[in-house]
Amino acid sequence: MQFLFQGEFYPGGFQLQDDIDACFASFCDHYPVQKLALSYALELIKGTSCHLDRIDTLIRECASNWRIERIALTDRNLLRIAVYEMLYSEEAPDQVVINEAVEIAKRYGTEDSPPFINGVLDAVRVVIRAGTELTKGESESSSQT
Repeated sequence: MQFLFQGEFYPGGFQLQDDIDACFASFCDHYPVQKLALSYALELIKGTSCHLDRIDTLIRECASNWRIERIALTDRNLLRIAVYEMLYSEEAPDQVVINEAVEIAKRYGTEDSPPFINGVLDAVRVVIRAGTELTKGESESSSQT
């Protein structure tokens, strides 16, 4: 999450996957990252960055009365990672993803962050389950046929 947060200030954002690799390597030189978490963290970062437009569209749809640009950076990037996991990762069920995001929001967000994160992610879960978004494991190309 911290890496994506810092990416908000990177000129033009992370446009190329090579940018992400180089920047993440530099990030790991300056911040402690558990070796066991490196590959999964990089997967989350690359996946979130690769699908950012789609993820942000879904957040906009589910964050009633909030423009994504107005959501606190910490909350915005926490939402992005969680939505990526809900859409594309088989690592954890949606409810576990939501609970973990709420716990992280309690630690790093504001007093209003946990209920906001919970509400948006629950709305995302409902949209995904309603079939208006791809479910885990589906490819984007199969939905376009």
